[in-house]
Amino acid sequence: MKLIKNTLFLLMMSLFLTDMIIAQTVDTFIDKIYPELDGLYKHLHQNPELSLQEKETSARVAKELKALGYTVTENIGGYGVIGVFENGPGPVLLIRSDMDALPMEEKTGLPYASTKKGISNDGKETFITHSCGHDIHMTVFIGTAKMMMEYKNSWRGTLLMVGQPAEENGMGAWNMMNDGLYKRFPHPDYAIALHDDPFLPAGMLGYKEGALMAGVDMMNVTVNGVGAHGAAPHTGIDPIVLSAQMIQAYQTIVSRRIAPMEPAVVTVGSIHGGTVHNIIPDQVVMQLTLRSYSMDVREEMISSVKRISENLAIAAGVPENKMPTYWIREPHTPALLNDSKLTKQMVEVFKKNIGEDKVVEVKAQMIGEDFSRFGMQERNIPITMFYLGASDPKFLEEAREKGLEIPGLHSPFFAPLPEPTIKTGIKAMSLFAMDILKNQEVMMEKK
Repeated sequence: MKLIKNTLFLLMMSLFLTDMIIAQTVDTFIDKIYPELDGLYKHLHQNPELSLQEKETSARVAKELKALGYTVTENIGGYGVIGVFENGPGPVLLIRSDMDALPMEEKTGLPYASTKKGISNDGKETFITHSCGHDIHMTVFIGTAKMMMEYKNSWRGTLLMVGQPAEENGMGAWNMMNDGLYKRFPHPDYAIALHDDPFLPAGMLGYKEGALMAGVDMMNVTVNGVGAHGAAPHTGIDPIVLSAQMIQAYQTIVSRRIAPMEPAVVTVGSIHGGTVHNIIPDQVVMQLTLRSYSMDVREEMISSVKRISENLAIAAGVPENKMPTYWIREPHTPALLNDSKLTKQMVEVFKKNIGEDKVVEVKAQMIGEDFSRFGMQERNIPITMFYLGASDPKFLEEAREKGLEIPGLHSPFFAPLPEPTIKTGIKAMSLFAMDILKNQEVMMEKK
């Protein structure tokens, strides 16, 4: 027994000294590698690629991981990249970064702003830019990969570095799972990720236990009518008027069908119908998004949309063979629910190493993120995502004082402050990763 206690004491002291060494050297190492990461960030920013088209981006991520000594597999679920590093016995930790950009024009005026154009997946020419910050994510990801190699004597286990395509359209994680991610590679015990936040100053970190981002469904409703001359509406059934009635009625789903304490959003984002001023069309197509945190609420919203649409169609005299039809995109994006225990551990690491004044609790949002899918396979695993402050603190202070608009994600004016954002992200992600692996090793030794 005494020998066991002495062994455990020596092990704990060793880990304590390791923590001190890492704490003293980590900032110096990040400063050392930052110039090359700054170059990588600006390259990625100037060369964005759309969802399902990330050929060159994924190749660059793969190249960086290979150069560090990871065993790399490309083209998983499209342009997905997997880097594996086995560092002795221990748990498997998945660290994920998304890679795709958005079909929009950048208007930041930065010297390294994107001017790239491409063809969207619907065949239209478009500008492309990283207005969601996935270039920041990838740069932190590679910086973390470097850190984990530099300090590989401080942790044990297997790292699964995942460069994920097609986050913006919700297809990437689904495609990678369908391509056997958890069958072809070590099944993770934990999965972690980050997302930049334009409303937090660079150098700050945000966290939340439990619900962080909503589940999202993309739903089309096709409303059929009977076309007629615009001067003789009584001879047809107007699907535009009928669609307007449906849109108004959809707004009662959240207010009257969902419990007041349950978050939910129904948005009609697009309506297509008709060709000219004086013709009543015979069809309208509406595109909806439905957002929620629970499967029960999700099912209630979907069924309510169908019930309202069909009953209003009946009231308008639409014949049975022309009832509304529906399409729901698969896969849907599941709600992102941060594991409570893993998030508490993360917060402890951040406060200890970044500073208590730099770590804040954030509110849940109704935006979607398919990182959730990494924890929802045959064997559920704990996951957590944190927010990485990305904006110039002086700009945020001035904007709030003067009531100016702060460009958010997907804004053409979103311009992260690279250096403090990237450095903080690398430090936070890598120290959290090492803590997960180190702590689990201690638990294994105690057993």
